[in-house]
Amino acid sequence: MDAADLRMFQCVASTGSMSRAALELNTVQSNVTARIKSLEDEVGFALFERTNRGVTLTAAGQRLLPFAARAARLLDDAKRAVADEGTPSGSLTIGSLDTTAALHLSPTLAAYVAAYPAVDLSLKTGTTRELIAQVLGRQLDGAYVCGPAHHPDLLVDPFVREELVILTAPAITSFEALSRKPDLKIVVLKAGCSYRLQLEAMLARRGIVGVRLLEFGTIEAIIACVSAGVGVTLLPRALLGSVWERGRLRVHPLPNDEGQVETVFIRHREAYASGALRAFMDMARPALTVAAAE
Repeated sequence: MDAADLRMFQCVASTGSMSRAALELNTVQSNVTARIKSLEDEVGFALFERTNRGVTLTAAGQRLLPFAARAARLLDDAKRAVADEGTPSGSLTIGSLDTTAALHLSPTLAAYVAAYPAVDLSLKTGTTRELIAQVLGRQLDGAYVCGPAHHPDLLVDPFVREELVILTAPAITSFEALSRKPDLKIVVLKAGCSYRLQLEAMLARRGIVGVRLLEFGTIEAIIACVSAGVGVTLLPRALLGSVWERGRLRVHPLPNDEGQVETVFIRHREAYASGALRAFMDMARPALTVAAAE
């Protein structure tokens, strides 16, 4: 059993076909078939069930698949480590919540790009649920998510603590007024948004249940809808700047145990930390000091 066999096994498993795997690997189907047969002989179990429509993993194949994936990632990390001479270069993909990117990352990103022009830096935004899954799946080198983030495969570093506030139209003067509002809606970015879960829990603790959900693609759209009385939302206070000073929104502060949330930086415990990633983490740490002091 070698790395090439395991990579071929992975490709057949993902495509569900010997012929499609051959095309993807730029080889002939007979070579794929022979290598898979040799691998099955070596482990002593059939790894695929052959059908007229392709192949599917057997129980033995399903057990082998995560080890094949781990071996492939380890080899990729080994190649990156050998090529890493200490000067940050290559690709670096960082994930972030939309709010964190808007509030805290712009100065760091600008300084990093200027300091390390040999790095191809990419920022991808998403929800906490999406970003954790992408870090675990190795699609991201690291990500800023809403904490806490408990998973045995993650390394977690604190980044910044935010004050959260509930935002409503100016006419809503209190939570009691919210409870009297018929057909109450909460307005969030999209499914998997951590603020949505927190807002639903906060309202439920105050006896406000059965609310409807509206999803919007941008923070600007959320603010506009809340201002118009369409619904309520939960966002970091710092994100809004002077919006409520113009009378567009009413801000409802929360008790400290509810109104504080920590944003953390996560990365995969077993993934190789490249020079590009280490340099980014070093540069981002001063941002934590400034944000925490404000």
